[in-house]
Formats: sequence, structure tokens, C-alpha cells
Amino acid sequence: MALTLYVDTARWRAHQKTIIDQFPGLIPVCKGNGYGFGHERLCEEATRMGADILAVGTTYEAASIKDRFGGDLLVLTPFRRGEEPVPLPDRVIRSVASVDGVRGLVGARVVIECMSSMRRHGISEQDLGMLQSAIEDVRLEGFALHLPLDRPDGSDAVEEVIGWMDRLRAARLPLHTMFVSHLRAEELARLQQQFPQTRFRARIGTRLWLGDHDATQYRGAVLDVTRVVKGDRFGYRQQKAASDGWLVVVAGGTSHGVGLEAPKALHGMMPRAKGVARAGLATVNRNLSPFVWAGKQRWFAEPPHMQVSILFVPSDATEPKVGDELVAHLRHTTTQFDRVLDA
Repeated sequence: MALTLYVDTARWRAHQKTIIDQFPGLIPVCKGNGYGFGHERLCEEATRMGADILAVGTTYEAASIKDRFGGDLLVLTPFRRGEEPVPLPDRVIRSVASVDGVRGLVGARVVIECMSSMRRHGISEQDLGMLQSAIEDVRLEGFALHLPLDRPDGSDAVEEVIGWMDRLRAARLPLHTMFVSHLRAEELARLQQQFPQTRFRARIGTRLWLGDHDATQYRGAVLDVTRVVKGDRFGYRQQKAASDGWLVVVAGGTSHGVGLEAPKALHGMMPRAKGVARAGLATVNRNLSPFVWAGKQRWFAEPPHMQVSILFVPSDATEPKVGDELVAHLRHTTTQFDRVLDA
């Protein structure tokens, strides 16, 4: 019995097609845990959709994926001098975020990242004068901009890209291809109309693979159910049951990513209040699990174990049975499944 990822394959692929149609020349992204699907599955999907380039996070991912995808591989993490060398084929394209990085990749295929309002990495406007000579020794595939998701200051993503296009043009740098992230379809269309001689290629991961939430579902199988009455001790720490009910052992533990959560950016009073409430309950060992039974998310009876979680289901609910499956609200990018089943 397992933690299973169920995929409505027809619906999932229909969503992929919608995104591909909106973003001509789209470059799918396969990094981390493969957005919950795994590298092998996403390489198969990228091949099926006819992608000529697949973006990966690191050189180590490129080395792992190179035999699963036959097209070019774009490494998103910028090259740095002194990094551990990883043997890679010539079809791998390296991102670079500094003039020194360009000079350290003589003969290589490179994409030069420009510093966006993300303020993460990239060349600055002051670097452009030094790029003319530096790019003579590399095979320049184009420039790139990684843009923020939110713009609370009301700034315009298209104007930010145009600003960089103007700077690159003024510096007499080639503008045949611009790789972009986090633009809407209508924004990309505006740019393509304004700069018809430049090919804009959107690098898309989350929106492509996870944009239709109803196309996928995690479920954990019930492995054991034990009746307890108020005051019974249980578990590693021998806590007392707060009321009558059942201890339900379900597939899915810390090795799957259950109980692990990336920090969230909270906006507004209500989400912040809920965050404070959750933190307060955690101090008295009350943690809500991602597993749902009888229409409600159930509480962890104790912190999740490595491969299973123990939940408490009160006696006023229906008793779970061994073999039942509980829907689990898990974040794809932090979850490892035991198996995947296609609907």
C-alpha cells in the first residue's frame, strides 16, 4: 500500500496543449523533483510535445536527464568559475550571469541572464560595454530575463523587458533570441509584436505541469486502524488520546514530504491570522495533517514518521478501514510518491 499520485492524463495533457498554444516556442522546465512527477515522466512529456529545448535547474540534473531527453538542455543555474566540473554533451546550454562567467566558458553555448527586478542574479547595464569582446569566444544563444511573480508597486513586466531590449540594442548586442520567465500570454504577444526580429521563448514549469489542479490527486492508503479511548497512551512519545476515536496509520511520511512545507508569502489579515492560529496550536502539539477523511482534514496524532503518518479520527466520524485511501493535499514540488497511476 502506497502514497499514490493519480493523474487524469487526458485532462493533464489538454491543459499542457492550452499553454503550448498560448506560448509559441515554449521551453518546458524540468527541475527539482520534476514538479512532483519525476524527471523521467516530464522528459517523456516534453518529447511527446515536440520540445526542442528542456530547461533544468543544475548541471547535475542535466547529467541525469541527458539520456532521457534528446534535445538541447538549458541549465538555469548560472555558471560560476570554480564550480565542480560535470561531464556534459555539447547540446547543453549554460546560463551565465556575469562577464567573468562568459569569459570562463570559451567555446560553450551560453544564455546571458540580465539583472531583473528580482535582484537575484544577472549582468548589469554597466556590464554591457564589456560583453562585446567577451561574447566573441562563446556561442551566444540569446539573453534572458527572470521576472518576479507579483508587482505590488504596479510596475509593468512588458516595460521592464522593453527597457532591457533597448539597453542591449544600444550596446549593439545581438537580439535574435530572448528567453523570459513569468510573463502572461498577452504580455508575450505584445513583446513579439513590438520586436518582430527577436524570438521570445517563455520558460515555463509550474503553469505548464501544475496549472490544472484537478488533473492530479495524491492519496495515501490506510495501513492500520486502532481503536483508542480517552486517556490511552500511544506513539513514540506516549501521548494521551484527548478523546475516543481511532488511530489511523496512513501511507505517506517525511520521506515523501508529508509534514514538510515551504514558507508562504502571506497577504492580508485573514491569512496572517490563520498562520498565527496554526503556530499557536503547534505549540500544544496540534498539527493539521494534509490527509482528508469524511470531508475534513484530520489532525496528526503525532509528528509524521519516515514512511507513514498516524492520524486521529474522532469517534463521531466514520471508522476508516484498511485499504481505504485518503486524499492528501500535498505540495507537488516537495512530495515524492511511491507510485503514479494514470486515469
